[in-house]
Amino acid sequence: MKHITIILPVLLLLAIAITDQSHAQQRFPAPEFESGYEYPEVAAPEPRTLALEYVDVMVLLGFMLLTSWLVIRKRSRQWILWLSVLALLYFGFWKGGCICAVGSLQNMALSFSDPSYAVSYTVIAFFMLPLAFSLAFGRVFCASACPLGVIQDLVVINPVRVPVWIQRSLGIFPFVYLALAVLYAATGTDFIICRYDPFVGIFRMGAEFHLVILGISFLLIGMFVARPYCRFVCPYGALLKVTSMFSKYHLSITPAQCIQCKLCSGSCPFGAIEKPTTGKLMDDMKGRSGKFLLYAALIPLLVLVGGLTLSSAHVFLAKAHPDVYLAHLLIEEPAIINDPDNLDVQTFLASDRTLEELVVSAGEIQATFRTGTRYAGAFIGLVAGLFLVSQYVVRRRTDYEPNRGDCYSCGRCIRYCPVQKQDA
Repeated sequence: MKHITIILPVLLLLAIAITDQSHAQQRFPAPEFESGYEYPEVAAPEPRTLALEYVDVMVLLGFMLLTSWLVIRKRSRQWILWLSVLALLYFGFWKGGCICAVGSLQNMALSFSDPSYAVSYTVIAFFMLPLAFSLAFGRVFCASACPLGVIQDLVVINPVRVPVWIQRSLGIFPFVYLALAVLYAATGTDFIICRYDPFVGIFRMGAEFHLVILGISFLLIGMFVARPYCRFVCPYGALLKVTSMFSKYHLSITPAQCIQCKLCSGSCPFGAIEKPTTGKLMDDMKGRSGKFLLYAALIPLLVLVGGLTLSSAHVFLAKAHPDVYLAHLLIEEPAIINDPDNLDVQTFLASDRTLEELVVSAGEIQATFRTGTRYAGAFIGLVAGLFLVSQYVVRRRTDYEPNRGDCYSCGRCIRYCPVQKQDA
């Protein structure tokens, strides 16, 4: 009897609950598991296989071999142009500008400074092959295999002649950019070449708005100032410029004796054709030998000043690293730690790191920047010193010849040379 008095109330409550549930109005529709809905395909691209990366290396090698033959032997601007279009389609629009020899120098810099960072053989190949070919045949990579250069070369419509002193002065900036790119990559801060690549957004049909504007701006400027990014910005081009100066074989304008018609000089939109040296010019240069010796003696001083100057700015430059930036932010503005809209702060709070650990990490990074900026500044000082000395170095020339450092092996001068046309 005792058990019945306990069970009956429980059964009564269950009955009431079932009755109320049956009369209750359903607020949300019941889920449909047989609606025929199909999940969309994953938008993220599949990782590239190693075999495809090797294919890219072989394609790059093929392009440069063929370009070298077209430049040195075939001497055909037309075929160089068509080959460059194919390279633009393949490395630019199909591969999205990656793997990129221009950006690979950052991977190489990081691999030397961080033993835990393993750089792939394909990246090494993309970094080394253009340099090796430039030592042998000049800048054939720039002529047809680099999508960043080709897309600019195709929009040249009415190039204007940039004054020599402006062109040479602006030519220092790629070396400055090279020093900063290596500095930021070696410290693990950022790959600034890739981050500020003006043409990747065009190749991939999508990028941040300011990068799209930057890319379009370079192309618009490139209609009148040929290859502005290559000539005045590209840090990898700075390396190629140096190695190409020592090239064993290089594009030559005429297959026979030059007739001094000057057509090649007018056809080059890059101002890369050197005029023959006259006796008067050689006499003038001999009179300036004192300045040559003066600037040569100043090179060690410029190296020292460059290193000390950039090193004094190491704290400012180090703020590009997220740890240094966040540590300074939290120390200078401690109230910001309660700001729910600051993603950097909220991400840090969600991690397991303490403020003390962050400050220690920031201090170590700043110390690395102190050393790195010394080397980077010394390198910039060396470039500045060599630039000054080079103004008083003249090689004796009897014909119009391409400047091996500035020539992109595009073949325009070959096309306009009447000696070449007569032989053809």
